[in-house]
This record gives sequence, structure tokens and C-alpha cells, in this order.
Amino acid sequence: MCGIAGFCNFKGNKESNIERMKRRIYHRGPDAEGAYISEDGQVVLGHRRLAIVDLSENGAQPMASHSGRFEIVFNGEIYNYRKLANRLLREKKTDGFRGTSDTEVLLEAVEAYGVKEAITLCKGMFALALYDKKEQYLYLVRDRIGEKPLYYGQVGESFVFASNVGAIRVLDGFQNPINREVLGLYFTHGYIPAPYSIYEGIYKLEPGTILKVRLPFHNIKSAETEVYWSVKEAAKRGQSNLFTGTRQEAADELERLLKESISEQMMADVPVGAFLSAGIDSSTVVALMQSLNRGKVRSFTIGMAEKDYDEAVYAKEIARHLGTEHTELYITEEDAKAVIPELADMFGEPFADSSQIPTYLVSKMTREHVTVSLSGDGGDELFCGYTSYASVERIWNKMKGIPYFIRKPVSALALHSPLAGKPVYQIKGKLLGAKGPSDLYICSCECEPLARQISLARGECSYKYSEYEPNYLAEPCHNIMLMDMLMYHPDDILVKVDRTAMAVSLETRVPMLDKDVVEFAFSLPVDYKRVSPYGAGEGKAKAGQEFLGKTVLREVLYRYVPGEIMERPKKGFSVPVEKWLRQPLLRKWAEELLDRETLKKQGILDADVVWRIWSDFIDRGQWRIQIWYILMFQEWVRREKASGQL
Repeated sequence: MCGIAGFCNFKGNKESNIERMKRRIYHRGPDAEGAYISEDGQVVLGHRRLAIVDLSENGAQPMASHSGRFEIVFNGEIYNYRKLANRLLREKKTDGFRGTSDTEVLLEAVEAYGVKEAITLCKGMFALALYDKKEQYLYLVRDRIGEKPLYYGQVGESFVFASNVGAIRVLDGFQNPINREVLGLYFTHGYIPAPYSIYEGIYKLEPGTILKVRLPFHNIKSAETEVYWSVKEAAKRGQSNLFTGTRQEAADELERLLKESISEQMMADVPVGAFLSAGIDSSTVVALMQSLNRGKVRSFTIGMAEKDYDEAVYAKEIARHLGTEHTELYITEEDAKAVIPELADMFGEPFADSSQIPTYLVSKMTREHVTVSLSGDGGDELFCGYTSYASVERIWNKMKGIPYFIRKPVSALALHSPLAGKPVYQIKGKLLGAKGPSDLYICSCECEPLARQISLARGECSYKYSEYEPNYLAEPCHNIMLMDMLMYHPDDILVKVDRTAMAVSLETRVPMLDKDVVEFAFSLPVDYKRVSPYGAGEGKAKAGQEFLGKTVLREVLYRYVPGEIMERPKKGFSVPVEKWLRQPLLRKWAEELLDRETLKKQGILDADVVWRIWSDFIDRGQWRIQIWYILMFQEWVRREKASGQL
């Protein structure tokens, strides 16, 4: 895991500017650093290293290919690099390797097969910049699902890129304004979705994409993009060729694939452990890790005093059953609250998933013991784990008998009647207008009408939710899971995990996002993933039985952990932000950020709307998640102003 940065066609002082960019991403790679400047000065690459594989100088970056044609800065890991190295040797594409670095293997694969084919052969998480000195192309590449970040864009006449958008804004001449049109999406979802960033002219490279730009590098519009792998296409293939075995056979295959993925991801030249939150996903990862390991796996969890938010006691029981070397830390309200003002610096742009707080704290504690930690993320989106999926199924089965031509005017009436002043009627009115399950899911994510009124800018950015083909997959639940894999998972979950862990120089790995696991998951019938009152055949629940997700994943886990240990209500990985904001310390912090005069001077947010939302909360007890979104935005603005960027 590392941090990368660079620029092309830059007219200022190249050495001082690349050093400044590297300092901004120091936490991503505190072990070593390096820079490359092409002979003509047109291309500058910077790197900060967190040494994980091949700790010697043979793994240092920037790194040149054996022939000297390619120069690379690489962030991430290629888990199957040893197999790829053996193939290169077997096919006599190379005479050997200087060291044992996956980066060196990738460079020689590029020499042998070309950029796209080499990347397609790789399984891993990565973001990279590759300069072809012969053809004078710069390539940017991001992994299939979007585990590793990569921002790029234009600053003046220069093409720029970095792992963190904050590393771009420290460049001399950076004057890119805030992208106000994207704020409507931010205040709706709590994150800024790809391809956008908080700044105009700066973008996130989409997952599974190769971007290339050629000398003289001064016009981003000339950049070419190519998709080398698509989760949409993988899901379509899987649903068109459903797994035909029994659910038992599906569990056997899933266990095999997960073991293969975990085995590859446990390989490192530094200590490796795993997060254990007591949920199905992380427990499965830790159970399979322990089954593959001769010694005791290191597992880590944090607990909280609030019983409604604490799963540490269950994690400890699971760890005891599996025989891991378990470490737990109980955090206080003060520990959690102390993190809040630091979040803006970690993310570089506004980000407001409040589980960022416990994720940072568990990462900080874990880093004291290991350098790499495996995570259970991805299980909900791939195996139907979110309760929202059950809600959509339940609501749609109540609505679908009413023709749309009746529901549409009733929806409009509900949204524009005096009753619309009450949130419950706003939500019901919005949902009634849905055309199908996918549309219903979108409505449920975008049902707060004030979200689009918070920003003074009323422009709209197109978004994948609104552009998504409602019936892209015939099976509704899979369609919704795919939507989350395209949007929520890479732009929220993976951002949260990457930024909080890298803030303490901890590498996180996500075995369930292995290409083969993802493709297999989308080939399963939906009734192998969830038991529902609305299911059929093997997956049909008894009358009155609640929706139960991750059935095939549970079958794998229950081979290692008794079901009675696991079967309990899910608490999630969250903190009581609503409660904390009513207490004096955080309420004071919040009201300083929401000061009316400050808001008016900034000229970005509508002070009246902001204070209506805050007053509804403080005076009438009406909580909207947009409160946290606004506070995280305002804290980011305050940090930007303090650093002289705004």
C-alpha cells in the first residue's frame, strides 16, 4: 500500500512541487519515498511507500522496467503476482527478476503483453501511473471494484493525478473552484460519487478503467478511457448463466473461492491480522484465515459502552471459539468525539458516513500490532445482507398490485398536499411514484426533499442512480445489489476503509472483492442468498418469517462457528452521533460551524434551510442524516480556509 502523485506539462518548480505532493500523502507510505522526472521534464512521478512485499531496495519506487521503456508508481497489491511471474518465466518473456516485488512483475507483464492484457491478468487492489517513454503515453489504471483511490484532472495547463485530492490542491497555481453542482448529490448521499470530486476539473478514475493521455499532456479532453472489466457485465453474465448446483454445492464452491482469495491475501513480508466485528462477513473471513493458518491469527475489535452499539462481547466469543489471538479495545465517547475534527484531513474532501469514526479507531488500534488487516466488506452487497433489500421487497409486494397510472397521481397528491409537511407523508408520497423495485430503491435513498435545497447552487450532476437501467437484471434483488456495487460500495464503504486505515498507515485487504468471488456471487440464484416470505422453492420462508440474508455465506461460516453464536440482531458498525450532538461539547462545535453569518459569508449553503434542519432536530427532535453531512462539509470548508485554499 502506498501513495502516488504526479503531473505532466508543469511550468513551475518540479522538484519542490512533487515534494509537496508527497508530503501530503506521507501517511499512505511512511517507509520510503522517491520521484522520477523525465529527461524532457514533461512527466513527473512521485511515490510514498508502505513496505509490504519485498522490503528491500528492490521494491523501491518509482520503478523502471528491465528494458527501461516503462516507469511506474504503484499503490496496492497484486495477489497473484507469483503465478504471473512463473508464467513470464515459463514463456521466456523475461530472464528473471531483481527482487520479489509484485510491481516488478507487473512491469515485465506490461512489456510482454501490453497494458490492458497485463492488467486483466492481475488480481488485486491497485491504482497506478505508468509512463511509456517510447510512445510518450501516461496511463492511469484503477482496480476492478475501486478499492484504491485515484484522482486526476487539470490544473492550469498541467495534467495531474494523486491518491488523495488534497495532494493535488497543494500544487502551485491550483485555483480550481468548488464544484457546487455536485453538492446536491453529496447532501443526498453523504459522499461525492465518481467520477466527480469536490473541485471542478478534478475527477475520480472509475473502477476497472484505464485512462491514457499523450504528450503534450495539456488538454484533459484528449485523454482516452477504456474499461477492462465491468461489474455490470460480470453480473449480467452471471445472471444469464445461473449456477445449477444445489445450495450445498454453492457453499462448497464459495468456501473454495474464499479460501483461495484469503490465502493469497494473507501473503506479506510484514505481520497480518483481521478486523472482527462479530458479523457474518468478518467472522467468515477470520474463520477461513484461521483454518488456513498454522499459528494463531491476530483478530481485532473495538467495543463501546453503549450496549446498543457494542458487539465486542460477541466478537470475543467468536475469537475464543476459533482460537485466534484476539485484541479488543473499549473506546469512550471522548475517544470517538476527539476524532471528529480530524476527519476532514483524512478524506481530503467532504465525506459523511459516521461509521468512519469507529473504522478509524479500530484501524489505529490494529496498526499497533500488524501492518496489514483483512476486512469482511462486500458481503452485504454480494450476498443480500442489507435490511434495505428486505424493505424494498416488502414494500414493492404491497404496491405492485396497484397500477402505476393510479399510484402516480396519488404520489403527486401526497407530495403537494398539506400532509407533505410531515416527513412520513413525504416518504410515502415519493415511494408511491416508483415504477419498479429498482426505482423504489432509488426513491428510498433520495426521499429527503430538503437535501437538494441545502446548497445555493441548483445545478444538477448526472448520477449513476438516475442513469441506471431499472430492469438491467431481471431479478429485482440482484439488480439492487448491483446498484450498490456500482455506487454505494466503491464511493462510500471502500473510501471509508481506505482513508481511515491509511491515516494510520495500515493496509486493508478485502477478500470478498476478489474477482472470482464477485463473479460467482452474481451467478447464484437469489434464493441461495436470502430467505424471504416472497421467495420460492428452496429459499421460501415460512409464513411470517423475517427476511434472512447471506444464506449461502452463513452455510460456509457455520462449518466453523456454531449458528447459535451468530444468530442475533445485527447492530452494524456505527456510533450514536444523534445523541452526541445534543451534548454540550459537540453541540457547541456544531453550532459554531452552522453560524448564520458564517454561512452567509461563505455563500455556498442556504442558511435558512440549514437552520430549519438544525432547529427541527434541536427543538422538535426530528433527526435528519443531512445534519451530519452538513457538519462534515462545514468542517472541511473550515480546514480549507485555515490552510489558505479557499
